Amino acid sequence: MRVLGIETSCDETAAAIVERDDEGNGRILSSIVLSQIADHAPYGGVVPEIAARAHVEVLDRLIDQALHEAHITLNEVDAVAATAGPGLVGGLIVGLMTGKAIAMAAQKPFYAVNHLEGHALTPRLTDRIDFPYLLLLVSGGHTQMVLVKGLGNYERLGTTIDDALGEAFDKTAKLLGLPYPGGPEVERAALRGDPSRFTLPRPLKGEERLDFSFSGLKTAVRQLATSLEPLSAVDVDDICAAFQTAVAETLEDRVSRSLLRFRQTFPDVEKPALVVAGGVAANNVLRTGLQKLCSERGFRFIAPPLALCTDNAAMIAWAGAERANENAPADSLDIAPRSRWPLDMQSAPLIGAGRRGAKA
Repeated sequence: MRVLGIETSCDETAAAIVERDDEGNGRILSSIVLSQIADHAPYGGVVPEIAARAHVEVLDRLIDQALHEAHITLNEVDAVAATAGPGLVGGLIVGLMTGKAIAMAAQKPFYAVNHLEGHALTPRLTDRIDFPYLLLLVSGGHTQMVLVKGLGNYERLGTTIDDALGEAFDKTAKLLGLPYPGGPEVERAALRGDPSRFTLPRPLKGEERLDFSFSGLKTAVRQLATSLEPLSAVDVDDICAAFQTAVAETLEDRVSRSLLRFRQTFPDVEKPALVVAGGVAANNVLRTGLQKLCSERGFRFIAPPLALCTDNAAMIAWAGAERANENAPADSLDIAPRSRWPLDMQSAPLIGAGRRGAKA
């Protein structure tokens, strides 16, 4: 099974060819990702209209390049998969319509993929992990803890009640005058800083609920920075170090409670696993802390390669291949993009859960 994947949900344009054999082994034949960082940097964040226009300009070329690098033709592709949500609607329309057009012209089945499901299933491509497992999804738009019980079977244990973690990193960077994208810049500054100089809050730490909150931490950073103005380079580094330490301790507290919940829900799983995915999973301090926590609690720690943690089309192609393997029906070409599309449709809607309201 060879699947062409297309990803255009935000500010990366991506195309990939992924192969899945009858034993469930996956192989990435090609994966092309074109970043738009330079286009959005002057604005300090992603501009939806610019993102959509950039997707239109390069997507055809990227698909052709993905086929060329995989050494196959479109006729040798068995299915087409494209991200249908959640994300920026303008970008989603570009990838979804392109995928539909290719599938119709080439007479291939088409799979409209949930971007979050792409992240959730990536460890089955990279590590051959079996269901069930625990997923921590941390990105610019999402911070969620999810039980991955099976293909299409997800239970949200916790989500952010305000800001996503990646958003908190980016807004902290912008507040401190660091370049876009902010997450890597905060991490670099934190390496130079003294995390003990300032004390910042650890939101929801110690609470039984499994949700996350980062708005108060972001506000505390703003108040601290204002009180120190004008900021020196040392001030910026120390604030970043304090912020990153607060985030790490908060995550470890929240995740530790979710590991316990997983043990209670699946007591017979001999080698439970925590999967960390999303752009924030690239932060080495956060990864190291979570890896240590998993080791102490008897969990496997799985973080896909960094190129597969951020937005990419290989995970979209793999999600399509997984569905095809389960003989799931292909999607209608009438399917529409969705700016909000939660993995768990049963949980009550909350900000950060990928769902606008009860009817979304």
